[in-house]
Amino acid sequence: MKLTKKNANGAGKADSKGLGLSRRTFLKNTGITTGGLAAAGFMGNGMIRQAEAKTEAISPDVPKEVKRTICSHCSVGCGVYAEVQNGVWTYQEPAFDHPFNRGAHCAKGASLREHGHGERRLKYPMKLVNGKWQKVSWETAIDEIGDKVQQIRQESGPDSVYWLGSAKHSNEQAYLFRKFASLWGTNNVDHQARICHSTTVSGVANTWGYGAMTNSFNDMHNCKSVILIGSNPSEAHPVAMQHVLLAKERNNAKIIVVDPRFTRTAAKANEYVRIRPGSDVAYVWGLLWHIFENGWEDKEFIRQRVYGMDEVRQEVANWTPAEVENVTGVGEEQMRKVAKMLATNRPGSIVWCMGGTQHTTGSNNTRAYCILMLALGNMGVSGGGANIFRGHDNVQGATDLGVLSHTLPGYYGLAAGAWKHWAGVWDLDLEWIKSRFDQGKYRGKQPMHNSGIPVSRWVDGVLENKDQIEQKDNIRAMFYWGHAVNSQTRGVEMKKAMEKLDMMVIVDPYPTHAAVMHDRKDGVYLLPACTQFETYGSVTASNRSIQWRDQVIEPLFESKTDHEIMYRFAKKLGFADQLFKKIRVENNIPVIEDITREFNSGMWTIGYSAQSPERLKDHQKNWHTFDFETLKADGGAADGDFYGMPWPCWGTPEMRHPGTPLLYDTSKPVAEGGLNFRARFGVERDGVSLLAEDSYPVGADIKDGHPEFSDKLLKQLGWWDELTPEEKKAAEGKNWKTDLSGGIQRVAIKHGCAPFGNAKARAVVWTFPDKVPLHREPLYTPRRDLLSKYATWKDVQSHYRLPTLYESIQKQDFSKEYPIILTSGRLVEYEGGGEETRSNPWLAELQQEMFAEINPYDANNLNVRDGADVWVEGAEGGRIKVKAMVTRRVDRGVVFIPFHFGGKFQGKDLTDKYPQGSAPYVVGEAANTATTYGYDSVTQMQETKVTLCKVTPA
Repeated sequence: MKLTKKNANGAGKADSKGLGLSRRTFLKNTGITTGGLAAAGFMGNGMIRQAEAKTEAISPDVPKEVKRTICSHCSVGCGVYAEVQNGVWTYQEPAFDHPFNRGAHCAKGASLREHGHGERRLKYPMKLVNGKWQKVSWETAIDEIGDKVQQIRQESGPDSVYWLGSAKHSNEQAYLFRKFASLWGTNNVDHQARICHSTTVSGVANTWGYGAMTNSFNDMHNCKSVILIGSNPSEAHPVAMQHVLLAKERNNAKIIVVDPRFTRTAAKANEYVRIRPGSDVAYVWGLLWHIFENGWEDKEFIRQRVYGMDEVRQEVANWTPAEVENVTGVGEEQMRKVAKMLATNRPGSIVWCMGGTQHTTGSNNTRAYCILMLALGNMGVSGGGANIFRGHDNVQGATDLGVLSHTLPGYYGLAAGAWKHWAGVWDLDLEWIKSRFDQGKYRGKQPMHNSGIPVSRWVDGVLENKDQIEQKDNIRAMFYWGHAVNSQTRGVEMKKAMEKLDMMVIVDPYPTHAAVMHDRKDGVYLLPACTQFETYGSVTASNRSIQWRDQVIEPLFESKTDHEIMYRFAKKLGFADQLFKKIRVENNIPVIEDITREFNSGMWTIGYSAQSPERLKDHQKNWHTFDFETLKADGGAADGDFYGMPWPCWGTPEMRHPGTPLLYDTSKPVAEGGLNFRARFGVERDGVSLLAEDSYPVGADIKDGHPEFSDKLLKQLGWWDELTPEEKKAAEGKNWKTDLSGGIQRVAIKHGCAPFGNAKARAVVWTFPDKVPLHREPLYTPRRDLLSKYATWKDVQSHYRLPTLYESIQKQDFSKEYPIILTSGRLVEYEGGGEETRSNPWLAELQQEMFAEINPYDANNLNVRDGADVWVEGAEGGRIKVKAMVTRRVDRGVVFIPFHFGGKFQGKDLTDKYPQGSAPYVVGEAANTATTYGYDSVTQMQETKVTLCKVTPA
């Protein structure tokens, strides 16, 4: 449903001077207006001036097309109606019938249409020659770049070229990108998820099987309590926050916000808890101390569905109220109050974002959050769950599709069986794929089966002594394909790495901070990619729902879609025939639906197999049929489906599985969206069963725990003959995730069983550095008194191919010279590295300065006045010059900086280094110029949420 605006002059009447609207006329008419708005806001007397409409730009007689698309900012997945006239995007409206946003938008969503005009976008391919940007043709760019990477491959091997992908790609583009890197012959491929929620995936998946949001935004209406830790959805996910507030209004849900900073979300809370940055595990164990002490845990849930809680109890016993206050700063009275609120207001949900993940102990943090929910019995129930709000529009999808250095699509990993599976899906000779990789061994590991360098460490892949890296040579060429480099730590060293590279290739609608932060004179290419509004395909929201987008407009300027660019490179590099063996290519553009069907045919592990293009399009065309509370369609083409068929959506499209709206919910049959915890970690440990006890989905024929399904299990159960002859042939020797026919899944679900088995969630992860999550102090900690009990790990010789430092950094005392804790976070106006949003005049008007929040106590002691320029210097010497915002939002001894800025570097304005006309409207220092070394012990997540700094007047 699109609303129709009526005016006093009568709807549908054209102005007498209206001559219709052409694309060229529209751009001409609005270009000055856009520039004028920005200029008026920055240089004039007022921030906003009334616009003077041009009658020839709004004639209602011009035919209108209405396209259905999805917001390209955060991962809530808001629906948008885009109105197009003569190929020009002239009007947008939040979709009032969309099951997620129901007509709501945040500032970023409301300004989407600007991306369809893009005054500051890259307009054609360019390369840097003698320090000047020169226009080149696509053919020249592809040829020159292709020749260079082939040269590097010949000299240094395929691992010396790094393919850095994007959470802004559609699912189809993300899948194709990972396949592209695989056929190039490298696992040096990654994307933003590494530095935002990799520790979520590791912690959550290793607790109960899948590493994603368990419920949905809509289901949070049923919460009776919500604890948000390291999450500020009022700014980062405003529409998601509206769902949280519905729970508060309807259920009187208790909202608890745990954050070092008093945020806009904290302002809506029943209880705000100020925590010392980096003490999350200690805080959660402090809550569990009270829960266990008072017998508030769900004992029956733990008996039936949780393994290892007794070992957690032993650790929690150490966290007395006095010790918790010493480490976290939170007193006993407030700790007990929050614990009781959670215990007496069930079901309850926990929400976290990057405030919890971006730590050296990030995987410990996320596991602790999960264990809290398990102890309270809040899993697998409506209104409960671990609800992780993801940042970019397709960061969930790009993660699922395997744009990661440690796995193939669908989390299959990199073992021989995973490559065999995908070779079969791709219909390629496995030996040929093997031949594409470096054949050497490094510390006994073959590159094909060894996790590649993660995006958080590409800088070290360039700068580290190559004898210390588990590959043939250093990284020599970087493709930044839809990535904001200013979202990564250690900006000073990053600049050095950029200048050492043989070549940089930036593929993006905008130049990005990567184009200007270095002092190179050549060897840099800018390739203009389309936005998601200039193509079509699917995108996965935080809640695991997959949505289809229409193409709103044709590609602007000389930009090309990401999948066309991949095709052109594959053709140049000699493996296009293999990459597109099962995918049609028409006029150099791969057919999106063919890509969807290909990943459908291979991603059985997480149930990306049944969301065919046809079913996704039916959902898109029928937003209005899905219930706002349950997400279930009531009638229409998608009757009985849950919106977007949230994965796992089992079997083949023909099975018509409806999707799984709530993970691990045993109150529904598996065939209707029910589930249990996954049997991912074996069936027993040390003689103790890991399988569920007396717990199973409604209607299951196996009324207890059981292992994952395979051909052998089907035969043991006497169910093998329920397969068709064709299914038997495909399933022989296979299991539920490698049987390409889907037969094993079909028969398991027919008997009411989850294909992946039925086990307990585990509170103990024996494969991690800390079996039970432990509090460990950040590498750069001001609390030297705590190191005797809570020190970090010893240095690691090699992790993700690189040496990783812990103890050798922490043992140095930086706190005397750098006494203030530095943390970072989001603003509502901008997103990610900010290049796209700071290039949008409507958003740029709203926030024009990079700043640092500092407590009045510290400001007065440092002689810093509100609004004055200050230097914030990190403990490794990186410095940023920003405006001081003196505020009690932050505690004494803590400084907060937003991370969306770029275009300045250590006091130097880089605006003149952008290609002419492409600099963002707003530039500022990148927060991560001042951040420091520190990486999670499981995933190599960067530590941006706690380091040390000093502040001085500029």
